[in-house]
Amino acid sequence: MAPEDLYREPNALAPCYSRFRVAERLLLTGHSHQAWPDCGFAGQLRAWEDAARLVDGKWEEAFARGNRVRAGYAELLGRPGRPDDGDCALGSNTHELVVRFLSALPLRARPRLVTTAGEFHSIRRQLDRLEEEGLAIVRVPVDPIDSLPERLRLATDDETAGVLVSAVLYRDARIVGGLDRIARRCERVGAELLVDAYHALNAIPFDLSSLGLERAFVVGGGYKYCQLGEGNCFLRVPPDCRLRPAVTGWFAEFSALQGGDDAGRVEYGPGAERFAGSTYDPTSHYRAAEVFDFFRDRGLAPEFLRAVSRHQMDRLAAGFDALDLDPGLIDRDRETPPDAVGGFLALRTPRARDFHEALAARGVATDYRDNLLRFGPAPYLSDRQLDDTLAALGESSGLL
Repeated sequence: MAPEDLYREPNALAPCYSRFRVAERLLLTGHSHQAWPDCGFAGQLRAWEDAARLVDGKWEEAFARGNRVRAGYAELLGRPGRPDDGDCALGSNTHELVVRFLSALPLRARPRLVTTAGEFHSIRRQLDRLEEEGLAIVRVPVDPIDSLPERLRLATDDETAGVLVSAVLYRDARIVGGLDRIARRCERVGAELLVDAYHALNAIPFDLSSLGLERAFVVGGGYKYCQLGEGNCFLRVPPDCRLRPAVTGWFAEFSALQGGDDAGRVEYGPGAERFAGSTYDPTSHYRAAEVFDFFRDRGLAPEFLRAVSRHQMDRLAAGFDALDLDPGLIDRDRETPPDAVGGFLALRTPRARDFHEALAARGVATDYRDNLLRFGPAPYLSDRQLDDTLAALGESSGLL
């Protein structure tokens, strides 16, 4: 399959998403909730069938799906299967994984966390609450973004237990470069680095070794660009990690039940198993395993998807410019280079909600954050669908 096969009408992938009817709808929410391929439905049915057939014996099948999900994420993070790659703990959402990460830090000895002022609510709200309990939270302003890595580096000192930063900003899709500088600083002062890769994974290539993040924790999930749906989040744990999360589930001691940490202490399994939770609904992993296989079999690798996304983003940007709308009503960022933007187009407008509702009335699904109206294309959309979206935007602007 070539990228051009996805630009024409009909899009070559669209038939694989028949249950979401992607060819009939203008779903510009690819940055929030991409459609699921039909194979995911078969995966969910298999979860039910295995439970009915095997009852409590289903867990062997369920764990196999979980391992496929781990392998899928390892492939997206680069060089899967290497002994120095670390491993992934799985969770229903990123918040529970971030909490386990925070609970493993030496916050009594180093009661200081460094982050940005542009983190998603899962991190932002939790750090706000911890600040109320007495932790020192340093929030580095996002702008100017070119100097953000250096400002984060300078804010990280010997009192810092951890640094939490996004690889791609959730509000406007700008890519945060220079994460390797932050990683080196963290290693130098003994702090842990957590990178939120939710808006990076499968939107841009994200090879940890190329980015200098071999020693970093990475959190993310499959709800957006991976098309895995809910319940498929991960925490990548660097190799040889010996941290002991205080928030811990009994799955974290499976291996330790056969002998592990020193007697008299709570025991943990090796690596990412230390950050495991407890009994969960495995249905999401059945679905995700099918979708990972779907992407592999069709060659939908991050480099391919990035090429498609860049084409779609360029078409949306050029089409928006051609509308020649009042910049006081709605405009786009023309300063950030296209290769420094992730998987969606953010338009600045004081009437983001009004535009969102007007577009919805015309059959276009978008979302908004504060004064940003967001358009997220996806690989199953054709160029014609993007053009129809822009036509609806032009019509909507005339009514506002």
